[in-house]
Amino acid sequence: MTPRPRSRGLALLAAITLAACSTPPAAPPPAALTPPPALLAQNMPPVPANLPDQVARYTEFAGHSLADWHPSRREMLVMHRATGSNIAQLFRLSGPMATPEPLTQGDEPIASARYEPRDGRYIVLARATGGNEAYQLYRLDPATRTQTLLTDPDQRHSLETWLNRSSQAIVASVPLDRTAQGGRRAQITTSITRLDPLNQAGRTLVAELPGAGWNVAAASPDDRQLALARYVSANESELWLLDMASGQRRQLLPAAGAPKAVFLAEGFSPDGQQLWLRSDRAGEFTELMRLDLASGALQRLASPAAWDVEDAQPSADGQLVAARLNVDGRDELRLVDARTLRDRPLPPLPPGSVWQMRLHPQRQELALAVNSARGPSQLWTLDLASGKTEAWTTPRLHPQLDVAGLTEQQIVRWTSFDGRTISGLLNKPPARFTGRRPVLISIHGGPEAQAKVGFAGRNNHLLQELGIAILQPNVRGSAGYGKTFLALDNGRLREDSVKDIGALLDWVATQPDLDPNRVLVAGGSYGGYMSLAVATHYAPRIAGAIDVVGISHFVTFLETTETYRRDLRRVEYGDERDPAMRAFLDQISPLTNAHKITKPLFVVQGKNDPRVPYTEAEQIVAKARANGTPVWYLRAENEGHGFARKENADYNFYATVLFLQQTLLSGR
Repeated sequence: MTPRPRSRGLALLAAITLAACSTPPAAPPPAALTPPPALLAQNMPPVPANLPDQVARYTEFAGHSLADWHPSRREMLVMHRATGSNIAQLFRLSGPMATPEPLTQGDEPIASARYEPRDGRYIVLARATGGNEAYQLYRLDPATRTQTLLTDPDQRHSLETWLNRSSQAIVASVPLDRTAQGGRRAQITTSITRLDPLNQAGRTLVAELPGAGWNVAAASPDDRQLALARYVSANESELWLLDMASGQRRQLLPAAGAPKAVFLAEGFSPDGQQLWLRSDRAGEFTELMRLDLASGALQRLASPAAWDVEDAQPSADGQLVAARLNVDGRDELRLVDARTLRDRPLPPLPPGSVWQMRLHPQRQELALAVNSARGPSQLWTLDLASGKTEAWTTPRLHPQLDVAGLTEQQIVRWTSFDGRTISGLLNKPPARFTGRRPVLISIHGGPEAQAKVGFAGRNNHLLQELGIAILQPNVRGSAGYGKTFLALDNGRLREDSVKDIGALLDWVATQPDLDPNRVLVAGGSYGGYMSLAVATHYAPRIAGAIDVVGISHFVTFLETTETYRRDLRRVEYGDERDPAMRAFLDQISPLTNAHKITKPLFVVQGKNDPRVPYTEAEQIVAKARANGTPVWYLRAENEGHGFARKENADYNFYATVLFLQQTLLSGR
């Protein structure tokens, strides 16, 4: 039956009336940001297109790192990411506050660069591809910007030092497995080669050394000998002398029957009779020492410090040694008179942590890279004669960033399960954020690394805009607190470091301005393992976890990490070839305990990672998801052990902000 016109009109009126009385339709969701082309995002919400603008003040920053001094001129090579660039490249700095002159460009970052040591007519630089750390050496012509490959791509290479009487380089090389693509190798050797970058046909094999972990500290003044250090573990290394003519080597330290210790060569005296080194043989910390090569006598400084000397460089004239001291997470400069072995007085230095230093080969001038809470790395020089300091660069920061509001971390300490004191860095949000604040526990990698004071980078957005407190613990096994502390997590002691985080959660609960009910744990590399381990042991006490390039199962990790790293990692974690240790490693691995991960998990990985292969991420993602845990997964096809490209790092940060908003800030 056809309805009457009046009936149709009433139906239309009723529909209009109902629509007028109902709730207006929700606003359409904001447009989503398209991820960079190399990123694979799984099970993640879209990033709102307006989020980059909201955080831009904290993502646009760049400092300068020191690569090398020119051998004669007052000129530096520096690494820097220019405005609008995606990665760091090499620049020449002709003087203080000069405009950096670009020397390289391309899709891959420059890892290191050194001037030819006689007149600086060319540069040798190192570069890898897609984060694979398979570093190759190139000769760069500074005039034409032309790069010439010097090395075999089937090996990983490093420029160790230059000979003193020629422009020949000493190069160390190890073969590659490319385990990220399924390669395997049972044994490995390190090749030490003498290379003329202008005549590749003239390369000479000096020695084949067993295993990995070898580095060449310096050539003797007459170029007849090389000082070698062999890294065994964070608590053990050896010092050797290699004869250039015969390829034969002899061990200098430790002497036969002497206890194991750390020995790291830093350079010869001008007469070649002595060798400067760092060692913890005499105590808990690495000290600056001098070895007499004829007698074997080892001299300590007049007043060794109760902290690690992390770097040292003797001057070319043998008059002094510049040293960098790690004082409770802050890097400080020290100058030592080589004749008296006593400290030289220092003038006032720029505020911050001195994380790099380099003596000029001909001038009485020391270059310093200083990092502080208020900005990334800035380059300075110290005139050793006058004591004058001079700025060479200015860090690039967003013009709307309130630099004055960026505060330095404070050192906090708590007592762990066994009564041992553990320390860390705490950065609190501004006072305008009232009440107990949510906490991000950010755990460093290594494990033999250390959280140090300095610039927080993108994380300043979490502090300044989201009101999240950031805690960076230095759990047992961290560097900087003595060799006993450094070894407290080795082998079967692995989970004691996880218990240090459990004690930290207890400490957070006692703080009136921190919220124990809103804690998230995050970390990269070994810190990624720690985040996963905390997620299995303390799931009821955390809101979620972020694992960046972390180990999910120690056995699969040890079997698939690059061979040049495998034996070095076995000393730290245990040898998976031993049945009892293999069973232990399986028992404590997060993958085995993935059913205990009940809080949201965010996993970030580079596909080309040679250290922690991407399969470590894929297997924990699959296992946790199968157990019903919400898991976000972000993988970069053009990255390795971390994200070097700004577009990838930015998108990862946008996703991290969303994850924190959903886990720590939702409903509050």
